[in-house]
Amino acid sequence: MQQLRRFEDYLQERPEPTGIDVICGLKHFSIITYAVPVERFAGMIPDRFAIDIVSINGENKGLISVVPFIDVDFTSAVYPFPKFTMPQTNYRIYIIDKQTGERCVWFLGTTLDSWTLAVPRYVWQLPWHSAKVSFDCHFDDATELYTKYVMNAQSDWAAASVSLQQTGEEVLSFAGFPNVESALIYITHPLAGFYHRRDGKLGTYRVWHKRLEVKPATLISANFKLLSDFGIVPNSEQNNPYSVLVEPLNEFTIYLPPKILD
Repeated sequence: MQQLRRFEDYLQERPEPTGIDVICGLKHFSIITYAVPVERFAGMIPDRFAIDIVSINGENKGLISVVPFIDVDFTSAVYPFPKFTMPQTNYRIYIIDKQTGERCVWFLGTTLDSWTLAVPRYVWQLPWHSAKVSFDCHFDDATELYTKYVMNAQSDWAAASVSLQQTGEEVLSFAGFPNVESALIYITHPLAGFYHRRDGKLGTYRVWHKRLEVKPATLISANFKLLSDFGIVPNSEQNNPYSVLVEPLNEFTIYLPPKILD
């Protein structure tokens, strides 16, 4: 079982942005997480890292999340700069950096619906890919629940569709963790990400955010081409997630440029 964790031990003051660091709001932010046998991740991450294992019903599982959202007011955290809006979806595996002991995420990649894709893809060699994305969401301000949440992405690399809703009857429950708080730290609060750059080198970048005020949701349907193509979550399992979390809006600080580690 995962260890007991408390947010007070993980929350930190925001490092002061400098240079080309950015801030952005993440609108219609959701985290659809799957628990799968650890062996499905074989060969996907470098030896420096290990899958952050969760024991569920006596079986060792690894967790992978699909994270759709719309970047809103994406702009410089330091200087006056134009603001951008662009739909994005991240695909991330939960790992441990064996060199530092930090719990972090391994990015399989990202899809972005914006002409600005050229900078992360070609300048920084990030594993980012083009997509045409639409969100069709209705958030009820009175109940603070999503009565409708639909995202569709057309992409050669990672076509995706997901439909969620909140009834107000969903309960936060996470098998393999000692309590809800420990699970939320694991799923929502990794601040470091690693990935294979498009040139094969190891890259990393960091983010900062406050504690995310996510609520549980119900998955109506999902189809994530990338997860089935990689053999991580077959189509037959994609409508049975480990957890579904959603938050209408939050704010991230992203520290740039990304770093090359080898």
